[in-house]
Amino acid sequence: MSFLEEIQRRRTFGIISHPDAGKTTLTEKLLLFGGAIQEAGAVKNNKIKKTATSDFMEIERQRGISVATSVLAFNYKDKKINILDTPGHRDFAEDTYRTLTAVDSVIVVIDVAKGVEPQTEKLVEVCRIRNIPMIVFINKLDREGKDAFDLMDEVEQKLGLRVTPMSFPIGMGYDFKGIYNIWEQKLNLFSGDKKTSISEIIEFKDVSSSELNKAVGEKAANTLREELELIDEVYPDFSREEYLKGQLQPVFFGSALNNFGVKELLEAFIEIAPSPQPKKSEERLVDSKEDNMTGFVFKIHANMDPKHRDRLAFVKIVSGVFRRNFPYLHVRHGKNLKFSSPNAFFAEKKEIVEESFPGDIVGLHDTGNFKIGDTLTEGEILNFKGIPNFSPEHFRYVNNADPMKSKQLFKGLEQLMDEGVAQLFTLDFNGRKVIGTVGALQYEVIQYRLEHEYGAKCTYENLQVHKACWVETANTKSEEFKEFLRVKHRYLAKDKQGKLVFLADSEFTIQMTQSKYPSIKLHFTSEFK
Repeated sequence: MSFLEEIQRRRTFGIISHPDAGKTTLTEKLLLFGGAIQEAGAVKNNKIKKTATSDFMEIERQRGISVATSVLAFNYKDKKINILDTPGHRDFAEDTYRTLTAVDSVIVVIDVAKGVEPQTEKLVEVCRIRNIPMIVFINKLDREGKDAFDLMDEVEQKLGLRVTPMSFPIGMGYDFKGIYNIWEQKLNLFSGDKKTSISEIIEFKDVSSSELNKAVGEKAANTLREELELIDEVYPDFSREEYLKGQLQPVFFGSALNNFGVKELLEAFIEIAPSPQPKKSEERLVDSKEDNMTGFVFKIHANMDPKHRDRLAFVKIVSGVFRRNFPYLHVRHGKNLKFSSPNAFFAEKKEIVEESFPGDIVGLHDTGNFKIGDTLTEGEILNFKGIPNFSPEHFRYVNNADPMKSKQLFKGLEQLMDEGVAQLFTLDFNGRKVIGTVGALQYEVIQYRLEHEYGAKCTYENLQVHKACWVETANTKSEEFKEFLRVKHRYLAKDKQGKLVFLADSEFTIQMTQSKYPSIKLHFTSEFK
């Protein structure tokens, strides 16, 4: 297969949603269709002890939530599909924002009963800023929920999207009869008893035929005809061009748990979703079809195998072909590195690959060379944009609970921070370490992982901080800046990169500081130029 054909057959996307909308279940069912797994481990079902393929950390198994973003690849028809499964839990939002820098399109999962939830709003906003193409999947139709038209209105209003239905439900909950696939003019009948197999599909070239009445009953058939007429009048026709620009979002309905409507979603997805897209770097726009390899680290996962202290850096290939044992330039360090065992991910298995193409995600074994956002190239100096640190919401002092293990504690903290689990600040005036996280659940994860992976124990103390503000000043020698350092020295810290951070205790303090020291700028993300 030629290089261009390899690019054309790849689809790299993320699935985003509020926790419990059914994202992990949908991921599983897509893997099931791709033949990557034989049986779906229902996420909530305690009868099946097999937990979901994409949740591999102990805390995820106990809580039934996805904590780490995992990468799953499978082949379907002639396409190679890479799914980046993102944490839905609000406490892990930062991991998800970073993952969205590595996807070419997104599927948004919405629960039919709960509609649009806060976490979905945040994530969709990030996609909208970047104009990432989105497909909406309205899930759990086998339960009672909101009316389909009301839901589409809610998606338009709350998420600021412009939608067009590509499939439409017949009934809902107890009356759920099936789904009419507008995109292919087919009817898929729901039997409700085949949770793991794939249901029968009837083709309808003409909705007005009496066959429809036989299939779903006269009342449901008439309702469907009326609804399809309404859709024709109210919603725009699907245009792939508008979808790719992020201006139109197709909507599908189904029930991932019952494996229903998922195939329609997958079939349409491989037809319309974009192949790997160009990506902006600070220097220039990099096209996926360029010959020279470029890629960037969007995630680091420490201790994929707790028996070995290994870290995997997840690299998204942006252009060219990534080859095993070929020397690539690590732009930040300015040195060449070779990788003898680059991993690709196939459901739960990792395998060593000889070459990878744009759109693929490669796992590189890392001894501490990589940070999130690092770039690999064949020699060109490039820095890809858009992987910021956000100001954390929660702050706590971290104390060593076992003085004999202080070395392990610091090593563990350093590796977990490289992974982007949380942010570490060191106070200037006494050198104490402060951990900042987006959500409180992160602290449990850190404590758990320090103990189980590094043999270190820590305790926390609360710290009254409202926001971490990265400090920018044009003149570090000015009297104003010196006074700022003197007056605020108890609240100043360094982040992991050694940047100066002001830990402000309230919104009021931030406003006062800005007005008192006008030449000093305070930023809520670390990525400012």
